[in-house]
Amino acid sequence: MCNNVINSRLESIRSLMQKEGINVYMVPNFDPHLSEYPPERWNTRKWATGFTGSAGCAVISLTNAALWSDSRYFIQAEKELEGTNYTFFKDGLPDSVSIIDWVCEQAGKGGVVAADDTAFSYNEGARMKETFRRRGIELRFDFNPIDVLWNDRPSIPESEVMLYTTEYAGENFESKYNKIIEKAIQRGANSVLLSALDDIAWAFNIRGEDVKFNPMVVAYGFLSDSKRVIFIESKKVSSDVAKYFAENGIEVMGYDKIEDFLKILPSDSKVIADTSRANYRLCNILSEKGCLIAECSPITMMKSVKNNTEIEGTRNALTRDGVAMVNFLYWLDTNIGKIEMSEISIADKLRSFRAEQPLFMGESFGTIAGYAGHGAIVHYRATEESDAKLQPKGFVLVDSGGQYLDGTTDITRTIPLGELTEEEKKCFTLVLKGHIAVAQAQFPHGTRGAQIDAFARIALWKEGYTYNHGTGHGIGHFLNVHEGPQNIRLEENPTPLLPGMMTSNEPGVYLSDRFGIRTENIILTVEKCDTEFGKFYEFETMTLCPIDTRAVETSLLTENEIEWLNNYHARVYSTLSPLLGSQQCEWLKERCSPIK
Repeated sequence: MCNNVINSRLESIRSLMQKEGINVYMVPNFDPHLSEYPPERWNTRKWATGFTGSAGCAVISLTNAALWSDSRYFIQAEKELEGTNYTFFKDGLPDSVSIIDWVCEQAGKGGVVAADDTAFSYNEGARMKETFRRRGIELRFDFNPIDVLWNDRPSIPESEVMLYTTEYAGENFESKYNKIIEKAIQRGANSVLLSALDDIAWAFNIRGEDVKFNPMVVAYGFLSDSKRVIFIESKKVSSDVAKYFAENGIEVMGYDKIEDFLKILPSDSKVIADTSRANYRLCNILSEKGCLIAECSPITMMKSVKNNTEIEGTRNALTRDGVAMVNFLYWLDTNIGKIEMSEISIADKLRSFRAEQPLFMGESFGTIAGYAGHGAIVHYRATEESDAKLQPKGFVLVDSGGQYLDGTTDITRTIPLGELTEEEKKCFTLVLKGHIAVAQAQFPHGTRGAQIDAFARIALWKEGYTYNHGTGHGIGHFLNVHEGPQNIRLEENPTPLLPGMMTSNEPGVYLSDRFGIRTENIILTVEKCDTEFGKFYEFETMTLCPIDTRAVETSLLTENEIEWLNNYHARVYSTLSPLLGSQQCEWLKERCSPIK
């Protein structure tokens, strides 16, 4: 986007701020459901700044403007903000100024800060309100200049609701409803507010196309011991879906009726709302009525522990995804240096191979294809301007995934295109050692992701390397590719890893302007054994795709690590080879041949 356009928008925002007596205006990147990937209508931070990353918050004062984002976007943010009047701050680093401190400095005592209360969680909004109050600053939630200035703003998505049958979901709505209400009653509540789009899709057994890459519909939900309500625009509800809702006792109300509905709830209502995932405006209505029970939604944990149908469906999806990946890797390996390839063209080619697979519904996120130095940009997105041509040397990092009716996939492979340096092979192997350490972990009941995370990093740490992103995130089932509450990362998360949870295993290392390496599979927590110390669990690696041994420095691997890699490749070959063409099968046999 032209930086002059961004700077012009910035001045227009400031003009409205001056008229309203606003000193600072905060612009996060969330819709009213606090989605990681909001529909275009709510990409307000992107509109105001030009920064396209999925994480980050912009802050505009009358004299300065800044944006914060995490380590995944350090390089990308600096490039996209170049030439604009925004300063970039690297969020999460010890020496970085915090957003709140910067806002307070810009506002000054007696100043006024404005923000959209539907774009912040209740917890965050309450925290900001109290912090600003103590510093003599007023926080207003009634000013949103982008609503006025964004003339060609997209409308709220209007895709039709798709019913998600028990053939794939493994459990019907009535069963889920009863469990949700039972868990709410156990917590002293009689109802649950459903705000997160993936919670709504899972609970009502519906899917849609309102959010790019995520098969969800824009809606709210409310379940109580006497009511079942979905708040959604009627034009999105076909006659078949309307019949389904009626048969399940689900009342349909307009999407914009949620606030009025909450305001007239009976005074004895006790509503569970996840105040870390539901927006400030809705939770504040419940709080002022004395109805709010601020707890994690029971749906969150229920959704994260997959049933047998979901697990088997994901295994099947990953098998077909493995076929698509092998077809892609074979094509890449046999054509590099012979035909022109670029980051965008190989991403398109990979999508075409996935599209050939049964039950394919689209990508689970935009493919990250980074050649050479671009691979060091953790969440790189190639553009027409940055689209690098691939050469038969070095690495290309490809992080991609598919949405299938029976499961969601996410896989990263770092692919050698030709000659590699000693450091490239060393780093590839150190990352592989960390990946294997996680894959082989055995741990007692109650173990959290933070306790597993160091397994992935020790080999890198010993050589003076590290990476700044998490090692693993939860995976949805034909839902969000990033799903909580579990994860594997350095930061403490109280959620234990439980059987049925699917998580990514993706250590990496990134050398700016040189190369990036990441190896990612999906792992399933399963029961291992019972001992006098209790239950122990382990991981089942579900993803089926070769890890390129041409990039491995075998002298750095232990016998145990070599055994794991050879066993993994034997399983990849035996599962995928019957599903491949003869040439691809021969190629896979070579890629999966044992190393010593």
